[in-house]
Amino acid sequence: MEKTAVRGRPREFCLDEALGAALRVFWAKGYEGASLTDLTESMGITRPSLYAAFGNKETLFRQTLDRYEHDKLAYIGEAMKEPSARAVAAYLLHGAVDTATGNESRGCMVVISSVACQSVEPSIRDDVNRRAESAKQLIVDRMQQAINAGEFVVPTKADAITRYLMAVMQGISVQAQSGATRAELLDVAEAALSAWPSK
Repeated sequence: MEKTAVRGRPREFCLDEALGAALRVFWAKGYEGASLTDLTESMGITRPSLYAAFGNKETLFRQTLDRYEHDKLAYIGEAMKEPSARAVAAYLLHGAVDTATGNESRGCMVVISSVACQSVEPSIRDDVNRRAESAKQLIVDRMQQAINAGEFVVPTKADAITRYLMAVMQGISVQAQSGATRAELLDVAEAALSAWPSK
């Protein structure tokens, strides 16, 4: 008699929704601050289900960073298409405000992680730093292109102007966490743009 293959039990939760819930926990509490209990309760699953579907906490965190970059940081890549360095800066600053004041959480998950993960295991810290460096390099390359095109009225270094821009973006994230309103942060963006050293 032919045996019928036994199928495994189907998952009783949506992977995408569970990952989104984990993202919100890490975003709000950081890697170290998010306990497994916080994660499983928010995701609506058991620890065995978490391990089976996502691996350990570190692997889950990396997956949420992937999700965050795809959903929330796409504006960085889009900004590089703007026609001038100042337009790139405006796109980035307004995108930082939008991300930092969204409905899901306050601040930027990458900024939060960059600060909070400096004391955790090297693999997590290095991954967070690598992601931040990758985004920074995109901006450096675009600023160098603008410098080569003669867009700046004063001698400007691509790395320095990028660090300035990222410092403002990170400041927007920190102030958003502290309760600054969207209108207040847009004023910060406009103040930075008013001092932008371009033609």
